[in-house]
Amino acid sequence: MNKHPAAAARATAGVDTAATTAEGTHSATDAIRDATDRCASDANASLVAGVVPNGAAGRTDAGAARSKAGARGGAGEAAKMEAGAIRLPAVHLILSDAGCAPLIAQYGRVQTLEAARALLAELRVMLLAARDGQDTAAATGAPETGIPSLLAMLHERLKEQNRSPLRAVFNLTGTVLHTNLGRALLPDAAVQAVAEALRWPMNLEWDIDTGQRGDRDNLIEDILLELTGAEAVTIVNNNAAAVLLMLNTLAQDKEVIVSRGELVEIGGAFRIPDVMTRAGATLREVGATNRTHLKDYDEAAGPHTALMMKVHCSNYAISGFTKSIELDELAPLAKKHNIPVVVDLGSGTLVDLEQYGLPHETTVRETIAGGADLVTFSGDKLLGGPQCGIIAGRKDLIARIKKNPLKRALRVGKLTLAALEPVLALYRAPDLLPERLTTLKLLTRPAAAMRAQAQALLPQLQAALGSGYTVTDEAMMSQIGSGALPVDQLPSYGLAIRANGRASNALGMLEQRLRALPVPVIGRVAQDTLWLDLRCLDDHMRQRFTEQLPLLSA
Repeated sequence: MNKHPAAAARATAGVDTAATTAEGTHSATDAIRDATDRCASDANASLVAGVVPNGAAGRTDAGAARSKAGARGGAGEAAKMEAGAIRLPAVHLILSDAGCAPLIAQYGRVQTLEAARALLAELRVMLLAARDGQDTAAATGAPETGIPSLLAMLHERLKEQNRSPLRAVFNLTGTVLHTNLGRALLPDAAVQAVAEALRWPMNLEWDIDTGQRGDRDNLIEDILLELTGAEAVTIVNNNAAAVLLMLNTLAQDKEVIVSRGELVEIGGAFRIPDVMTRAGATLREVGATNRTHLKDYDEAAGPHTALMMKVHCSNYAISGFTKSIELDELAPLAKKHNIPVVVDLGSGTLVDLEQYGLPHETTVRETIAGGADLVTFSGDKLLGGPQCGIIAGRKDLIARIKKNPLKRALRVGKLTLAALEPVLALYRAPDLLPERLTTLKLLTRPAAAMRAQAQALLPQLQAALGSGYTVTDEAMMSQIGSGALPVDQLPSYGLAIRANGRASNALGMLEQRLRALPVPVIGRVAQDTLWLDLRCLDDHMRQRFTEQLPLLSA
């Protein structure tokens, strides 16, 4: 039996009216849902113990409630129930309000309706708890429940619901190639190329000259051969994938000889021995952690040996009583045993960084010239391009790798290739590279420019933070990051923030406030100081940075 006959009748009438209206703003299905919302909102008066929709008080079963109250002892009890009722607008009243039209236009009717329902449900729980004394905080800070206030809350809810979890941040950590912050920033030429690839079909695997199916690696092969001196190349989605594919193709069910001092672990507990296991290869460790000799490789080589492998120790350095075998020593030995020698170069630079005032890092060309049969390296580290892994070297070995079914699983898409080619093209003008390649531009940024920027920003940041903190401009040290040149640091400049007084965790709270800004500011806390290294705060980012500083004092 329907406990709300009046509401049900009105719901039926609402369906008829909405389904036959000449305005055409809702379909019959929408009308049914709206009418159901109205009916449900009316029913809430009894279902949630006294929550009454605004604008619908005359339509509720208040009379039935009073009758029940009278049966228990008179109209006085009914008056108490009516006085304690919590009034919320029905969902259809919120959606039909003129102020909701922009939300429906932006987010769609379905999403707006669901968000409104969820908002009202949360408010009912909160207001009932406050009324019944279960939540004193809610009782003292109860929200306004008029439609304008609810629309404002609904707008914030929809904005938060649709905010992308992948957000722009200010990298003021002092680490230029920060793995957790996306590594290399792409130059404008690459950004424009990606934008075009997003909007247009591309000849990804189509040979325009022949009108036949092509090979996507061909799009970047010629320029990579020019820059590296390799015979052939192939590209996959990152350097770890490159190592995995190389080992699985050339060393499955066979041994790979590696020095114990090169069994590296990179971020996320990713270890070379684990990669070998997944690739189906057997690790043959030689030497000791700190010292490996050429005879160690020679004695380990045998009929089950598929590769001799060197791993660039990019994220650590062993010093003291040490010895390692360089590639130019290992390559002749590997050739004597007719065993390919492969090098995981890791970061992988295409130019000698010393010409730009940076520490030397072995280049891909130097590695191939030194006797490596294959080299693997990253595209989004020192190279300054998109995330990818490149395998370069002997043509016959690359051909075998490209036939491996895993190659298809690990291949890159058109956006990666669209970004990579213009980055590689910049290397044809090495004299202009510091101006055009974003990564190199940040690594070579003059300390004087960073100091001037720090002095200009200091008073603005100090004013935003107030007397609880002291801001100073100071020299500091940056690092390249992503495992490149781990012991080498770059003189830098920035802002140092220290807390005044003895407030517990004052710097931690400030660090959270910086991360809560519209564009989060990521610094680093060390030595009771919050350091904001300005090396990566390029001039085009400065205005956006300063515009949000007043929010810190809000």
